[in-house]
Amino acid sequence: MVMNKLLVTGSGGLIGSEVVSFFSERGWQVHGVDNNMRQDFFGAGGDTTWNIERLKNTFSNYEHSSIDIRNRPDVLDLIYKIQPDAIVHTAAQPSHDLAASRPFDDFDVNAVGTLNLLEALRQFSTNVPFVHMSTNKVYGDAPNNLNLIEKDSRWDYVDVEYANGIPESFTIDQSKHSVFGASKVAADVMVQEYGRYFGMPTCCLRGGCLTGPNHSGVELHGFLSYLIKCNLQEKEYTIFGYKGKQVRDNIHSYDVVRFIEEFLKSPRSGEVYNLGGGRENSVSILEAFDLIAEISGKPMKYKYSDQNRLGDHICYISDLSKMKSHYPDWDITKDLKTTFQEIHDSWVDRLK
Repeated sequence: MVMNKLLVTGSGGLIGSEVVSFFSERGWQVHGVDNNMRQDFFGAGGDTTWNIERLKNTFSNYEHSSIDIRNRPDVLDLIYKIQPDAIVHTAAQPSHDLAASRPFDDFDVNAVGTLNLLEALRQFSTNVPFVHMSTNKVYGDAPNNLNLIEKDSRWDYVDVEYANGIPESFTIDQSKHSVFGASKVAADVMVQEYGRYFGMPTCCLRGGCLTGPNHSGVELHGFLSYLIKCNLQEKEYTIFGYKGKQVRDNIHSYDVVRFIEEFLKSPRSGEVYNLGGGRENSVSILEAFDLIAEISGKPMKYKYSDQNRLGDHICYISDLSKMKSHYPDWDITKDLKTTFQEIHDSWVDRLK
């Protein structure tokens, strides 16, 4: 199937905007959907207008709609109007903390919005690939039950079976997810079900820390971008629990989009993939402080709170084995230092 029309939800966000840029540069007709709800969720710091305008001004083959994916008739109309050859769904309410205070908004965006898109697509065609940006929070805090060892600057797994990280077969049951994690589980399972039950080409990408230079990082979401912004502004960063040794594997948005490209070339039905930077791109908060200080020349200012965030992972590293076996032409291309440098340079420009 020759594909040339792509629908991207959350097109003003980090991954959405990267998807728009990548496929627009390759000649696709790209239609973005984003109503800038990040500003409603996070205030001025979460405003993505700058990114949406950048896309409009850069790509003549990009069109934008500001519809709300919670609005079922609008979603149905849009799918039939565009008749996409593929959909990449990145729109979400992405914060643990915010979900607890606004659970209806969280569930309606994450779960109901995803269902609206899936069913609208099914009514149009069952042959169009649907890529869903899920999250590693579907595993809840179950990874914290693994045997962990405390090292000088990070926590790590003890058992050799997790040397490469968390596999897709890891349990999602009997754990604390946060309200956000639960709404994302609902969406994740529904995307799988539309693949398995209706035979549609769908996949869930269970992201670790997805990052990059176009991230509008805020304290409640966008750990690495926000951390680097704090460093440049010499603003105090708050560590929430675990001695600052909690570990995340960071993947550059470009490498996320490269995997999406590979999936669209050869889609599968109802698949799940743990999408992160893997062990080589893993970093603790304390290690991140050292790396950005080395790049910027500014020491990190921070304070410590003993209270960790509910459901937060102590150590999470994505096992990339399944992804690489299914799509051998894909691999990580942006290492940790390159990613830090690009985010640093982007914030330098934006903070002028």
